[in-house]
Amino acid sequence: MSSHFLLSKAARSLSLARVARLSDEEAFDTFRLVRWSATKGEPVCPRCDCAAVYTYKARKLWKCKACSHQFSVTSGTIFASRKLPIRDYLLAIAIFVNGAKGHSALQLSRDLDCQYQTAFVLAHKIREALGADADERTLAVDVEVDGAYFGGYVKPANDRENRRDRRLAENQTGKRKVVVVMRERGGETLPFVFRSEAAAVATIGRKVAVGSTIYADEAASWDRLHDRFLTKRINHQESYSTEEACTNGADSFFSRIRRAEIASTTISPARTSKPTAKRWRGARTTGGCRTVNSTSWLRRRSYGTR
Repeated sequence: MSSHFLLSKAARSLSLARVARLSDEEAFDTFRLVRWSATKGEPVCPRCDCAAVYTYKARKLWKCKACSHQFSVTSGTIFASRKLPIRDYLLAIAIFVNGAKGHSALQLSRDLDCQYQTAFVLAHKIREALGADADERTLAVDVEVDGAYFGGYVKPANDRENRRDRRLAENQTGKRKVVVVMRERGGETLPFVFRSEAAAVATIGRKVAVGSTIYADEAASWDRLHDRFLTKRINHQESYSTEEACTNGADSFFSRIRRAEIASTTISPARTSKPTAKRWRGARTTGGCRTVNSTSWLRRRSYGTR
């Protein structure tokens, strides 16, 4: 029987110790190689995509020969207008993606020896880059679909006679949302946030290729999937897995989020979509499932130009 993925050598491909040992020059070269991997580290103008540039000797800057735009290694990325050393950003990425149960901004601020506000913004920049990558991808062949509700916790009253049935809609806060996950077997994972599972059907229709097979539980919300896909259902009141269908892959995704919710992450309606996007760490998740490629965290998300 094979061991769990997190116990394998492949799970240690991004080492915090290795990043911490990098000098300033090595960190700069590493960042440049990741940023411009298609050109093997040769700079490309972020404004016009021209590869012909002038190099400044006194400063680590380049100037485009076509449009005369001056740029640095972080220009056009989420780390534009940076204040911290590049090695600290590489450390933040390593710490963030290696946290199997999530990583709070307070803990990140202690690890990087920076202000809480700095760590908070940095963590959300990484989450936003991870979440943005999900908008461009689709799934195919065998796809498991499931939903789990987060947020909107109602604290029970102290006295028994004052307690209410929290399952009823009138006794809820209205802040509770459902995270719906689409997980391709042996492939990628796409999580999205909705008010209800029924609201996710249209998104599933866009994100799953025609001709694919959908695996879902017996929730009535998924009945409409039969109109578009070959849909196989599993009744969890009778069994969790059969030869015909199972959603254990999607359930394992939610087990990771539940542990993160308990360990470090505050789940709220305004912040649910970004933490879920990073729960499965790049290409290093169980069964080879991944949610982001190696360079998506470098994409610019409106945080300046240099």
